[in-house]
Amino acid sequence: MHAPTNMPSLSQLTDAALNGAPNYTRSKASWPALRLRAIPHLAVRSFAALMGLASIAAVSIMGAISMAGYGVAKLLEKVPPVRATYDFLSLTYDRLIDRLGHKILRDQRDTPALRIMLSLTLTTVPIFATQLILGKPRLLLVLAFYLSLTGLKFQRSVRMFSAKHMEAHRLQGYFNDKYDKIFGRYVEFFLGYFYGDLPELGRTVHVRLHHKENGGDDDNATTNGYDRTNPLHFFLYLSDNIWTALGFVPYAYFKARGDEKNRSRMFWGIARYSIYFTAIFLYNWRIGILYVLLPLLSMNFIMAITSWVQHAFCDPAHPEDYFACTVTILDKVNFMNEGYHLCHHHRSSLHWSELPSHQKQILDKMKESGSLVFRDLDFMQLFFELTILRRMHVLADKLVTWHPMTHDQRLTLLANRTKPAKGLLSDTSLNQAPAPTS
Repeated sequence: MHAPTNMPSLSQLTDAALNGAPNYTRSKASWPALRLRAIPHLAVRSFAALMGLASIAAVSIMGAISMAGYGVAKLLEKVPPVRATYDFLSLTYDRLIDRLGHKILRDQRDTPALRIMLSLTLTTVPIFATQLILGKPRLLLVLAFYLSLTGLKFQRSVRMFSAKHMEAHRLQGYFNDKYDKIFGRYVEFFLGYFYGDLPELGRTVHVRLHHKENGGDDDNATTNGYDRTNPLHFFLYLSDNIWTALGFVPYAYFKARGDEKNRSRMFWGIARYSIYFTAIFLYNWRIGILYVLLPLLSMNFIMAITSWVQHAFCDPAHPEDYFACTVTILDKVNFMNEGYHLCHHHRSSLHWSELPSHQKQILDKMKESGSLVFRDLDFMQLFFELTILRRMHVLADKLVTWHPMTHDQRLTLLANRTKPAKGLLSDTSLNQAPAPTS
């Protein structure tokens, strides 16, 4: 996520310090002073880059464990007794969740969110508590903790992210009045700590900042100034995102606008997480690194990827048009309809189960704006195809167009919509991306 452009970004600060005038105009006598002034900005940029590298390492470690668990599970499911036992337990668990949901949820349609909340409560929380009691980190507990956070093939991380996302848009969270006083915003304000997700990044930053700016230049999540097909650009974006993950950029945003309510919320969100972070490190610094720092760095990576792809296809002729810049993903696995991201931005108060039907109501506007719709891939696959593998031909095949287009025209459209917005000349005929069908 990127710093709002009406405040100096970290890169702008560095440029200002180092490139205020051509080098040859400076006398040698001024060089020491210039170097001294540049040191703080260089230190900040270096720290961000270090956090970017550390985030890649952290998510790689947790990802390797998640994928290894997935591989083992695929082998075990080939054993008939194991498969039958799993199916029986899963069905029993679903029935339990359904009955429990009728008693404690405000809206029964949120049963999928309840399932992930309960699963994390029964696995992640006791593992973490056990580690605190034992003191010295145990390898098996660490592996179990990471697997409990990510799930198999990162499925649990994705579901947790969606559950927290949708909770942020609720005035009172998921639970009915009887249980709201006990659990409140259970995902963001309790389970989020285990993922390294600061309090208020959902309710305050996502809702009060991101949905206000809609991916525009003043949005902390804007990607408009980056080439979304360039891995180095993503690394810079990832590095800058640490200041959002730590809450500093959103805090500065609200402070600059005199928004005292949300500035105060961010302050206390940062303070609460800082107390948690410090307390664990004081108790045992090894536990702090393994159970607090690595999940924080991993969450920084996940947040950056999500923001990078959800608004990756900006129309350079109309960078402020969130209809053009917000992508829609049609996939058979679409937990809590996260893929209907444009519909969500258009009516963020809608329940997630209503988003597919809402898309039918805004198809004309989507066509007019040239909204991009992809089928048969998820956001993680979109990131890898777009930025890591840079296989635009694959994305062109999965693009659902608004009018007949050749393969080359699709490629040109995608290339035009993924470059930095500033200074580009746009072929408007290519930015008019029959109604989406999967």
